[in-house]
Amino acid sequence: MSTPESALATQLKNIETRTGKSLAELTQIVKASGLTKHGEIRDMLKRDLKMGHGDANTLVHHVLQSARPAAVGGEGASLGEIVAGYYSGPKAALRPIHDKLMQEIKTLASSRSRPRRPT
Repeated sequence: MSTPESALATQLKNIETRTGKSLAELTQIVKASGLTKHGEIRDMLKRDLKMGHGDANTLVHHVLQSARPAAVGGEGASLGEIVAGYYSGPKAALRPIHDKLMQEIKTLASSRSRPRRPT
């Protein structure tokens, strides 16, 4: 039986074969494009390299995940590091809203876990 990891490895190898480019070369193409949004990168790969939607989508996931620092959710990142990564740079002003919302959610969750009084 195939594992998700082996299926991904197979698909990435097939992408190399179909494009005639190594993953390193494909990664460089993505980085050189200057694009940062998943959909924009996927569409560029489909347009410029004539990749199918599935291959382009998988390649974008692979490139963005391998380039992602731990603070933005790379392998081994804590939940706090992931959240800090979401609210860095221009989105930093949104962090207080997130924190307040999470506090309200925790308050609601704890009040629902207490036994209800009969009415």
